[in-house]
Amino acid sequence: MSIARRTLLSSGLALPFLRRASAQEAPTPILFVHGNGDHAALWMTTLWRFESNAWPRERLMAISLPDPLARADDAVPQPDRSSSAEQTERVAAAIAELRSRTGAAKVALIGNSRGGYPIRDVVSRPEGAAQVSHAITCGTPNHGVYDWEFNAGSEFNGRAPFLRRLNGGASEVTKGVSFLTIRSDNDLYAQPDGRYVGRPGTPTGVTQEGPALRGATNILLPGLDHRETAYHWRAFREQFKHIAGREPLTLSVMPEERPRIGGIVTGLSNGVPTNRPVAGATVEVFTLDWLGQREGDALLSMTTGADGAWGTAVLPAWRYMPVEIVLTVPGHPIAHFFRPHFPRSSSVVNLRPPAAITEAERGAGCLVRLVRPRGYFSWPRDVVLIDNEEVVEKREGVASIASATRSLPAGRAGTAVYALFNEEKLVGRGVPLSENRISVMELTW
Repeated sequence: MSIARRTLLSSGLALPFLRRASAQEAPTPILFVHGNGDHAALWMTTLWRFESNAWPRERLMAISLPDPLARADDAVPQPDRSSSAEQTERVAAAIAELRSRTGAAKVALIGNSRGGYPIRDVVSRPEGAAQVSHAITCGTPNHGVYDWEFNAGSEFNGRAPFLRRLNGGASEVTKGVSFLTIRSDNDLYAQPDGRYVGRPGTPTGVTQEGPALRGATNILLPGLDHRETAYHWRAFREQFKHIAGREPLTLSVMPEERPRIGGIVTGLSNGVPTNRPVAGATVEVFTLDWLGQREGDALLSMTTGADGAWGTAVLPAWRYMPVEIVLTVPGHPIAHFFRPHFPRSSSVVNLRPPAAITEAERGAGCLVRLVRPRGYFSWPRDVVLIDNEEVVEKREGVASIASATRSLPAGRAGTAVYALFNEEKLVGRGVPLSENRISVMELTW
């Protein structure tokens, strides 16, 4: 956080803006729904931006759906995966919970990618539409990722029953609900060629206009990738304007003096990510200096219970230092998550064990994975460096990867490792792969 922004808050210069916003009636509660395979933590920066514009924290709710991956065939049960009907049922239950918690008659819904499907399904029904004021889909493949004879039962096929039902009318939105779609020209799931869905050279039958809906306000944000249509500050501005009916007072995240962070540990089942809680996981939280070394004892050290919750770590006041979170889950590599500082509190710092170490990676002395949960890497748009070198995964064209890996010699264990994504710099530390440990450098923005 820059000194100027810290001074703005601490000097009280920001307070007139916050007073002006808080003087209005209570804002509409908002429910956030993540995409395929994801979880609530991806909404963290968006939650911070709404809070920074005086939206009460208790009127913001990001959910983690238990089985976030779609079935191969929507009508055929599949372990650890969900149907469209199951997702709709869970979103409907979350709406009821948020309305009960806030006493509001209606809520607003924002979904990224697959998260837009249950939103549309809920409001397509009279009882759902009566409880929803605004519906925003961000990068949602509203007309399918493809429209072809292959994968005939997939939820993502524009020809399958689910999307045919949602898109079958003269209007594709519901009267009485204010609809907004946000899309980009850099979305790997809105492409005319099947390259990104395993069939290069086969026309998908969709275009970059696939996420738009007849009857909605449709906005194109050029250059953003599939996830950034939900989590980028440009997307936040459109979300805020659509629900609040005015411009946000700030697009930045205003810092808190003593951020408190917590979340749950979820797992992998047969290599498939789930959002079901994991008991018996150990979580340790440390602050670091800019050489990647720990500053004293752990701020928190605990083992999760049946709910998977890992408690709350209180970060030092006004210390904008990196954070290391060590996650130990039996049967998985020990992950040392290296994160930039947390400017605000968050209860959705959810953790999953890393994917298994591949045979190609086992020869490394230290293994470093750089991940970007809220977006993809795109060249030449982005600069992506690990240890001051461009990543080997670099590819030009549509933004399509969200992780990069670098193998380092064993002698780098205990030494600083730096990563750069445009203006966001991370510091981590090499850890010995021989001890079944890996470094995961996780970007925030």
